[in-house]
Amino acid sequence: MTHFTKTVLFTDVDGRARFKEEAVALEQGTPQTQLSELFASGGYQLRTSPVGFRSSFHCTGAPQWVFILGGQMEIGIQGGVSRVFGPGEHFFSADVLPVGATFDPAVHGHWSRQIGPEPLVTLFLRA
Repeated sequence: MTHFTKTVLFTDVDGRARFKEEAVALEQGTPQTQLSELFASGGYQLRTSPVGFRSSFHCTGAPQWVFILGGQMEIGIQGGVSRVFGPGEHFFSADVLPVGATFDPAVHGHWSRQIGPEPLVTLFLRA
């Protein structure tokens, strides 16, 4: 059986954002077109961010896939950890604010920024 590697940005039990990898089984289809189960989605948005864009710390409002269509996106979390995603790469953003918590940028969420010489073009697909 083959699998798809899903990079997940999530909120851990301590309220901090972290990255992890999950395997998604590709158990359907044929040997030439191996498919996962069909997942529901809630719409999508396209975004462009100019050279030099950087956000402040924030949480994901609702879990969503983020696909990089052009340029490069860096995602940073507490502790100085960051990852860079380029065209054709993706991650699942699910670092929502814990229930009952008040947002604290020293604890919660992530920041994002455009890096490199090209504007950032992304597709957000709600889960």
